[in-house]
Amino acid sequence: MEWNEKLQAIIDYVEEHLQRTEEAINPLEIERLAGCSYSFFQKVFSYMNDMSFAEYVRYRKLTLAGYDVMSTQMKIIDISYKYGYDSPTSFTKAFQQFHGVSPSQARKTRQTLKVYPKMQLHMKQSYDWRLEEKSAMRLIGKSIRLSYRDHIHFQSVPEFWSECQRNGDYAKLYALDEGNTLGMFGLFHDYNTLKKECTYSIMVINNHEKSDEYDEILIPEATWAIFDCRGSVPQAIQEGWKFLYQEWLVQYPFLHDACPELEWYSSQNTYAKDYLSQIWIPIIEED
Repeated sequence: MEWNEKLQAIIDYVEEHLQRTEEAINPLEIERLAGCSYSFFQKVFSYMNDMSFAEYVRYRKLTLAGYDVMSTQMKIIDISYKYGYDSPTSFTKAFQQFHGVSPSQARKTRQTLKVYPKMQLHMKQSYDWRLEEKSAMRLIGKSIRLSYRDHIHFQSVPEFWSECQRNGDYAKLYALDEGNTLGMFGLFHDYNTLKKECTYSIMVINNHEKSDEYDEILIPEATWAIFDCRGSVPQAIQEGWKFLYQEWLVQYPFLHDACPELEWYSSQNTYAKDYLSQIWIPIIEED
């Protein structure tokens, strides 16, 4: 077995113990999977990933703890013991160092939390996320019907944006934007799961324009889990969706509300390394 395969097996083992069995990581099992001593494995891991194995496990624990704090009514003391901390005090200190806010304050004020995804050997991107309540929105724009079979939409969606820029629709919609923060939305809606098709729309907030030229969608008041994606498009937003599909949606901590999932693109330079785009997931909070 190649080293990358061994490392992936160890990463999967860590996730199994953190998310399902909720048991401590066993160094002897790491040695068995790695085919070497635990100390040597730690050295190789640090060399390959520019971080220690202990740091990675800690970041994953605190990421998952953030999910529990924001999406469940578990007591903070129970969450601290769930992730192997000796006391709520030590857990709160570690949580604050990682997320920049205490667990109780995060739950009370819905602060932005850090996410360190499950390690993929080709990607080590981190994401900020938060819960936000948004008022109802009226969106207008242009739409296209497309297939999402075999992720072909990763190609067809950017092509649709390029087409709207070439034919002038992008500039027209930009001029009609009435949002508090200027930016455009991308919406996935009207799914046909049998054909693996959906409608994708490019839209802006507008409460006044009446025209047969544009499609109209009313988004009700909702609570959203909002993920910040940093980097040029479409790569940054596509990597964000991959992260959500591979990790966050798999062990989804919230019920999905009956709204379309949204992309939001800021009015900045889309080619900049720090360009901001977002993914909005509509959720139903537990009472």
